[in-house]
Amino acid sequence: MTNQITLKHAGMIITPHGKKIREEEIAIETPYTVALNDEVIGASMVLTTNLEEFGAGFLFGQGYIKKPGEIKEIIVCPEGRIAVYADVDMTKPKEVIITSGCGGTGKIPKEMLEGAFEPLQEFAMNFASVKKFVLAALNKSDLGSRTHCVHGCGLWQDEQLKLYYEDVGRHNAVDKMIGAIMLGKASPKGAVYTTGRLTSDMVLKCSRVGIPIIMSRTSTSSLGIAIAKQAGATLIAYARPDRLNVINAPERILS
Repeated sequence: MTNQITLKHAGMIITPHGKKIREEEIAIETPYTVALNDEVIGASMVLTTNLEEFGAGFLFGQGYIKKPGEIKEIIVCPEGRIAVYADVDMTKPKEVIITSGCGGTGKIPKEMLEGAFEPLQEFAMNFASVKKFVLAALNKSDLGSRTHCVHGCGLWQDEQLKLYYEDVGRHNAVDKMIGAIMLGKASPKGAVYTTGRLTSDMVLKCSRVGIPIIMSRTSTSSLGIAIAKQAGATLIAYARPDRLNVINAPERILS
């Protein structure tokens, strides 16, 4: 069964020249809870696509799932629940940090922020590949062009757009991409592009999963930069087909 992800809504356009009714296509937000081994961990408002990936990525961001292979089964229930079963430690984080995220995803374990980073995957790109990646990601979302209400997140590997996910929330789109890595659909050896800003938690999750190049259509924050420096990740803001603002570790972008 395919979930409905948009609806039609009539709005009124008002200009100095008058008023007119125009039908708009609107993205649908739906509340979903995420449970791990039958214990509810959290909830978020999501676009109801790729919910298995979202559940896996959400639990990675909360510090429960740490590597591919730990998840044994995911059941997406029609009543709004993603049930994940995994052979993992169920101990709750002792302390969490409230982040800039919204919809219930804006919490990360403090130890995830403070712990040492594992080495990132070895990967580099030339400018021509970056241009192809940015263009592919920007042109991928038909839903985005119809609603102007979703964020996208893409993964570049083997000179192609390997994965692309979208959601009403920038964190959710990134969580879906990370969840795909946790489910073995791709490796972290590549570059990620998000339409959302690169705040601390966004950079942290991508770095923790091992992605070496993190880029955004928009800007980053001071703590996002600090985490990229700590992890050794290449951080790129305002990624455009003809220009990049490389904030950290430019050596992975080859001339």
